[in-house]
Amino acid sequence: MAWTRRALEDYRSRVRGCLLGGAVGDALGAPVEFLALDEIEQRCGPAGVREYLPAAPDDQRYGLVTDDTQMTLFTAEGLIRAGVRTDRGIGFTVAVVHAAYDRWLDTQLLPGPSGPVSGWLAGQSWLYARRAPGTTCMNALQDARDGGTRIARYGTPAVNHSKGCGTVMRSAPFGLMAPGTWPDEQVFAMAAEAAAYTHGHPTGTLAAGTLAVIVARLVAGDDLDAALDAAAAELSQHQAHDETSRALEAARHAARTAPVTPAVLEALGGGWTAHEALAIAVCAAAAEPEPERFGDALALSVTHGGDSDSTGSICGNILGAWHGETALPPALAFEVEGRGTILELADDLVWEFTRARELHGDHGPDTRWRVRYPGG
Repeated sequence: MAWTRRALEDYRSRVRGCLLGGAVGDALGAPVEFLALDEIEQRCGPAGVREYLPAAPDDQRYGLVTDDTQMTLFTAEGLIRAGVRTDRGIGFTVAVVHAAYDRWLDTQLLPGPSGPVSGWLAGQSWLYARRAPGTTCMNALQDARDGGTRIARYGTPAVNHSKGCGTVMRSAPFGLMAPGTWPDEQVFAMAAEAAAYTHGHPTGTLAAGTLAVIVARLVAGDDLDAALDAAAAELSQHQAHDETSRALEAARHAARTAPVTPAVLEALGGGWTAHEALAIAVCAAAAEPEPERFGDALALSVTHGGDSDSTGSICGNILGAWHGETALPPALAFEVEGRGTILELADDLVWEFTRARELHGDHGPDTRWRVRYPGG
């Protein structure tokens, strides 16, 4: 694809918006994740969660992210490294993302970077914070390690029956590869495959694929309704789609019959499962479609008595891919943990999928990109 400067800047804005928006939503929802709605309203007022709250009563830091953002970043890094790996004459291999998740597992088991690390992202000390990581993700990745040391079965599905939201909250980067790189069905399939590395229930994998297509269509310039139509159409082609399809349609119906309130969101579920988290995020984004209402949509997405950080993260991914980075509320965006790393990774993803031939190739150029992103 021949990129015009305007098209490249639009694409970059959407990628940056998606990754940073997801982190903002994650950080906004994290302090209220385990609170009931009446507790949230007592603490924040009837308008809901509009600003970062302290991480905990004994931790007065603001804007801290959770495993949702951490795993999303490692998904993006894995996709870049899969692109680099194609220099070996091997096709684009989703299992490289499994290796990225194994590097994330290290961040949850070690106090910090220990000795030489593979690639630059695993060397970011702030990612080693353990913020209630999903049990299913942790167990599945540990089970895949050979003898408890290193992963030996890249690309092997997990053996469990979980449909937790740990699949969908990390899957947006599959939709961020440059428009035209993959058709919707391939975007869906890759995200679903990566989701299956930790979660065995089809609802978990199909919800992940659905989010990836939504993001891909938004990045390509569709509005949210068109993106949801495309995702729903692709979802319907897969066996066992009914649970996710019903949740998505319920979310769209609720958004069309405004006003959407926290009670309306809670009727869609708690967000602990993949299809419910996707539904809540979609409903909140669709209920506040104007770019100027980005903050209102995020507040809505986290003000409920459920998995608020995950629903906020997914909603932020959707809004950022739709409206671009300039729509993010600066009062939230400036303070979110890891902003520099997140935007650096976003830019790298854009370069990998638009200008890779200037960075690496079978016969050069020989830059240090392969040190930053080893192909595996």
